[in-house]
Amino acid sequence: MIKDTIKDAVSSIRETVKQEDIFVTEETGLKMPSRRIIIDIIKDMRRVIFPGYFGDENISSSMPDYFLGNMMTEIYEKLKGQICIALKYREQEALAPDKAEEMAADIAEKFIGKIPYIQKMLLMDIQASFDGDPAAKSKEDIIFSYPGLLAVYVYRISHELYVQDVPFIPRIMTEYAHSLTGIDINSGAVIGKYFCIDHGTGIVIGETTVIGDYVKIYQGVTLGALSTRKGQQLAGVKRHPTIGDHVTIYANSTLLGGETVIGDGCVIGGNSVIMKSVPAHTRVKINSPEITIIPDSHGTDDIWD
Repeated sequence: MIKDTIKDAVSSIRETVKQEDIFVTEETGLKMPSRRIIIDIIKDMRRVIFPGYFGDENISSSMPDYFLGNMMTEIYEKLKGQICIALKYREQEALAPDKAEEMAADIAEKFIGKIPYIQKMLLMDIQASFDGDPAAKSKEDIIFSYPGLLAVYVYRISHELYVQDVPFIPRIMTEYAHSLTGIDINSGAVIGKYFCIDHGTGIVIGETTVIGDYVKIYQGVTLGALSTRKGQQLAGVKRHPTIGDHVTIYANSTLLGGETVIGDGCVIGGNSVIMKSVPAHTRVKINSPEITIIPDSHGTDDIWD
């Protein structure tokens, strides 16, 4: 009978919840940050950084203070609450509630103070995309439509929380962008100014990656680790490459390892696999594979007969 099956399943799940410490129950008095609220913060931030683009408001250039002030106040309150929840969960008994609230307020205030800097960095990223893409009709096109900019936008927000050691929230943010764009940028990566992602699908940028200024990356590029078999033993270790200034990395290239340094001014050709450093002002290319054309002597469409 289905009722008995459900009863047995409920009993089994209940026992598992009791035994495993990863589940949040009323007994602990703790909860996890809200993914919905964090996504709301991302969307609210877009309206602040790109006013007039992602909301219905019509902002006068001479009187934006009321709108921006209200929006930043809302962002501050939402973010402070979510940071407090995250800190309480991570620290649990080690952090008094009033101390968690104080820390959350301080972190949220520092984040609000970083918004002008984030905006300036994103404006340079937009310029990089416009300068580097002949298909871009306007900067407005890029703001509205380009998945690369969306991924970088979320990264630049999440990174400011990552550097303040905020748990959970930076990863929630970047995985939200990953789900929308197919671009996976870890919030711990350090990325310089005038950064351009072209097309973008399938890009992976690992946590300890360092990227300089004026770098352009195409779809399918991986900036990854040589091996993660040691798991948590590698936490905090430099595992991902360092990319210099004015570097271009073409599609489907894979660059691996924390000791791998790509010098300034390098061009990495498509489909390259690099696991050692490349000197500055070097071009790396993969020779095209030999193509064999077989005549269709049998009068069929299947050339593999």
